[in-house]
Formats: sequence, C-alpha cells, structure tokens
Amino acid sequence: MNQINISYFKSRIGEFIAGSFDGRLCLMDFRYRKMRQIIDTRITRGLAAEFIVRTDDVVREAEKELDEYLKGTRMDFEVPILTVGTDFQKKVWDKLMRVPYGATATYGELAAALEKGSSVRAVAGANAANAIAVIIPCHRIIGKDGELIGYGGGLAVKKRLLNLEAENLPSNA
Repeated sequence: MNQINISYFKSRIGEFIAGSFDGRLCLMDFRYRKMRQIIDTRITRGLAAEFIVRTDDVVREAEKELDEYLKGTRMDFEVPILTVGTDFQKKVWDKLMRVPYGATATYGELAAALEKGSSVRAVAGANAANAIAVIIPCHRIIGKDGELIGYGGGLAVKKRLLNLEAENLPSNA
C-alpha cells in the first residue's frame, strides 16, 4: 500500500498535522479540528494510502514556510502541494489560491468567480474541507457582511491570520 508520511508539529497558531505523498504536501491542517476524521479519510482513500509517522523533506519545508509566514517574513508558499478531493473542491481550492495575501473575498464572490453564483453553500462546504490550511488560504474567505465565519482553526486564529497579513503588506510608499 502507498504511504503518506505524516508529522505533528506545534506552531504559533496551534498544533498541526502535515503529510506528504509522492514529494508533495497533501495535508497541513489543525490537528484537533472538528473535521479531522473526515479529511483524513478522504485523503487516505483518495490516494489509496495509509498514514505513516515519518518526517520528510516536504513536511520539514512546509513547517519552515509556515513558521516564516507566521513571523511575517513570507507571503507566498513554494512547497509543492497535492489536493485530494472532488473536481468541484479542487476548483474552489484553486480559486482560493488566487485570493491575494492581505485581501479577503466572500463566499458569494468565490462562487461567482467559479460561475456558480447559486452554489454559495457548496463553495462554503469545499472551503471547510480544505486540508492544506494557510497555504490554501481559506482564512481569507469571509461572510457577505464582512463578518468572520467558519474556520477549522477557530475564529480567533482566523482573525489573527488576517491581522498578520494586513500588518505585513508591503507599503506602496
């Protein structure tokens, strides 16, 4: 059977589980989030693989890049990723990757960008199913009235990430 190398690590915003498969990051998520079992099952089934606790270069790189991001010294991630989900979920995650550092979008705007304006709930569900937190920036998606809603790491962490990005935007001066 194929294997996904996983590792657990602590960051400034909580404890994470990270996993790599075939040289790409397929999992970097909050270790104790509500959807942990569902996401882990989707990934292991989708890759026909099992989790093996083993740190590798991809996981170490992801941890390093996350740390740099949380210190405000990194805006873009370079670690290669592998998304595991339905075609629709992958389209949503691809659009999420296009929301710039320091910006936000609403679920409705994301649905409209996918030309699925009436599928706001489906977009929100795909957003919640994201298994690569921060790198696929689901924290940048907010409610239609600008309110912070839903985040696997909790709303306090979501607010902290958005504030971090706002504070570290390069000035145009």
